[in-house]
Amino acid sequence: MTDFEKTYQNYNPRQTALDEARALLTAAAKAAMADGALPEAELPTFIVEIPADVKNGDIASNIAMAGARTWRKAPKMIADALIAHLPDLTGGVFAKVEVAGPGFINLFLAPSFWAGVVLGACANKEYGRTDHGKGAKYNVEFVSANPTGPMHMGNARGGALGDCLAAVLDWSGYDVTREFYINDAGNQIQKFGKSLAVRYLQQYCGEEAYPLPAECYQGGDIKVLAGEFAEQNGDKYVAACKGMDEETLFESEAFAALKDALVAYALPKNIAALKRDLGKYRIDYDVWFHESTLHESGAVLAVVNKLLELGACYKAEDGAVMYRSAQYAAKYGTVNKKKTDDGTEEEAKDEVLVRANGIPTYFAADIAYHYNKLATRGFAKAIDVWGADHHGHVARMKGAMDAIGLHGEDLDVVLMQMVNLMRDGQPVRMSKRTGNAITLTDLLEEVPIDSARFLFNMHDAGSGIDFDLDQAVKTDNDNPVYYVQYAHARICSILKKMESEGVAFAGAEQIDATLLTEPSEMDLIRMLAAYPQEIVMAAEKYDPSRINRFVIDLASAFHRFYGSCRIQGADPAVQQARLALCIGVKNVIFNALTMFKINVPEKM
Repeated sequence: MTDFEKTYQNYNPRQTALDEARALLTAAAKAAMADGALPEAELPTFIVEIPADVKNGDIASNIAMAGARTWRKAPKMIADALIAHLPDLTGGVFAKVEVAGPGFINLFLAPSFWAGVVLGACANKEYGRTDHGKGAKYNVEFVSANPTGPMHMGNARGGALGDCLAAVLDWSGYDVTREFYINDAGNQIQKFGKSLAVRYLQQYCGEEAYPLPAECYQGGDIKVLAGEFAEQNGDKYVAACKGMDEETLFESEAFAALKDALVAYALPKNIAALKRDLGKYRIDYDVWFHESTLHESGAVLAVVNKLLELGACYKAEDGAVMYRSAQYAAKYGTVNKKKTDDGTEEEAKDEVLVRANGIPTYFAADIAYHYNKLATRGFAKAIDVWGADHHGHVARMKGAMDAIGLHGEDLDVVLMQMVNLMRDGQPVRMSKRTGNAITLTDLLEEVPIDSARFLFNMHDAGSGIDFDLDQAVKTDNDNPVYYVQYAHARICSILKKMESEGVAFAGAEQIDATLLTEPSEMDLIRMLAAYPQEIVMAAEKYDPSRINRFVIDLASAFHRFYGSCRIQGADPAVQQARLALCIGVKNVIFNALTMFKINVPEKM
């Protein structure tokens, strides 16, 4: 990396301009107070911001209005005093500063600042990456689908959302760990084993002899797994289970042995399928965390004992360990409600962590898991992506972190709304191939992965999505990801055409980007300036969809620029500056799409 390129490493023009504006106004205020133009006082809290309309200035500040009470003067008089005491602007970020209306201060960025934006975007191959997060350790846990069955559409959205969120955090300078929590213990595994065992016995004795209980998993995948197990093991488990009524069978050692053997066979296959399908979706986890390890290591009971010591739990008369849930959850909202005997709902006051039979609940394991993230492994933040139907669990989990001596604010939950699959304007709920609910595998057989990842990340997590299957397979501008990819390919084509005509790009160090003053050029430059801060905002707000919308707008702005500003045949100096601008836009589109693991073709 050259010294010139190092200049633009971790470059965030918009934040630089805002910080410089604040520093200038602070210096002016101190200077005005020092010579008596303003009375000595504590500096007021004030705003510097990019206004919606930049015709009257690139940055606006309300310091004069905010200081009216502090300095006991009219805002206009304060503003004039501040302007008079500004440091010399020569060679700096700003060209001029003006007072407008009742005392707004407007700052105009210098041509050299805008030129630096073009050069930075052009010269820095990782333009957009900053050190905003200072290396803080963040854990992003997402999808974590139950390993007892295939992944559904919610997992497709959660996968794109979680992976893209981890990406913007990484690009914003955080140390990010992507994690999948495998629920390989507890009730759902018992139900999984029971479902498999009944389907196995049906292979030899028929469904009438062993009807599948309603509470069992009804999916066709259970039949397939039980059939595969039967092919490998034959009927060796059948004889021991015969001759018992249903209740006796389900409590028998023979049935328990059959369940264990089936779970040992089927669960690793299902987990391998999860990894395979998520890998196909371009999601690679740093950690696959098994719930079972928390039980095996004693971590679950250790957390329960810690809560008992801290007074957050108590032992009931039947020996169960009860947690004072509502007491700790109250500051974060209400917890899940429970049904009473008469069918009404009331807020759960205390919750079972360990049953009277000594078996911990899922909630106990969940507390232990999050304690492991925040205390044992030392993450500054644990971010979970959950379906919106888990909203009642948020307050109880955050409260539990407080109860165990951590901070509930260090656990953040992104709640994600549902997905509706649409075709020909109508909802689609069943797979054409299997007749069952559409899985992630079904989707990726029909829809290009680029489209799936981009379209599932088009809206913030709190918005429902109508995922249009017809739109997702289009190869025209109706498909947003195609539209953005085409802008990149168009720039590549322009650059190759210019090279074929003997016009090579001289390099960012040789460019005079102050020549770029046309409105469509400035629109593009302003967008390039905003890009690194857009990534920071996407990370801070846990909303990576901002980048999708940004890059669509950038593609539109580029097409407008190319329609109004000639490159071929332009004055050589202007031509080189416009090529630098094109390369800057190309770099941003490339970085935005590859950050989200979407292909960026050079030809289309």
